[in-house]
Amino acid sequence: MTTTADQTIAALRSGHDALAAFVRKLGPDDLVRPSGAAEWTVSQVLSHLGSGAEINLAALRAARAGDPAPGGDFNPTVWARWDAMPPAEHAAGFLDANERLVEAYEALDPTARAELRVDLGFLPEPVDVATAARMRLSEFALHRWDVEVGFDPAATVAADAVPLLLDQVGAMLAWTGRPDVLGGRRAVVAVRLHDPERTYGLRLGERVELTDAPERSDGELAAPAEAWLRLTVGRLGPRYTPEGVQVTGAVDLDELRGVFPGF
Repeated sequence: MTTTADQTIAALRSGHDALAAFVRKLGPDDLVRPSGAAEWTVSQVLSHLGSGAEINLAALRAARAGDPAPGGDFNPTVWARWDAMPPAEHAAGFLDANERLVEAYEALDPTARAELRVDLGFLPEPVDVATAARMRLSEFALHRWDVEVGFDPAATVAADAVPLLLDQVGAMLAWTGRPDVLGGRRAVVAVRLHDPERTYGLRLGERVELTDAPERSDGELAAPAEAWLRLTVGRLGPRYTPEGVQVTGAVDLDELRGVFPGF
């Protein structure tokens, strides 16, 4: 039986292989092009992914050894070292660090994938492998898009990652959403997605909440699921919005972009 952990680790592998092949073709000028992440070049996105892989690998290794997760100055030291690298080293370092992280996940046997708990350092308690891997997949898939969209405005989030990431969106919206841009207006928007199909309610008020499909709504957002993922993290600007995104009713798409400005 294939588990969520299995599926997520497989998506980390396919994503790494695809992005690695893409990165190996990049020249010096390509690495300093603007990416889809505001104010970051392509190489800076790769630096972020590489340092994140190193930090995630240290947490996974600690969990397997039964040791505490690295703390103190570990993360800032890793970030500082990566920040000091030139663009070519960002690319080469990403290829190595992310391969090692994916290999470490792949090496987990079924018992570890089911029972191991990983302390990621920023959550109240350790999480299972499926959750830890899915959090890494969220970071990886969206930053992979940041790299690829710097060369192709029609780039999309990898199809095998999308269904694995949809169900964690709601947990982020309370602290990433900015309902104040609506000036006190309240609305419930029906969110209807395809590829894969999902239906939610998006409640906009004092806070932003994702709910079950509403019986009544003040408007509707219809979109490919991957575009919805990008919207919620500030990556659905006009240049990167596919034709299949439609918003009707109490709020418009520009207002929703304002509610979700990204990180």
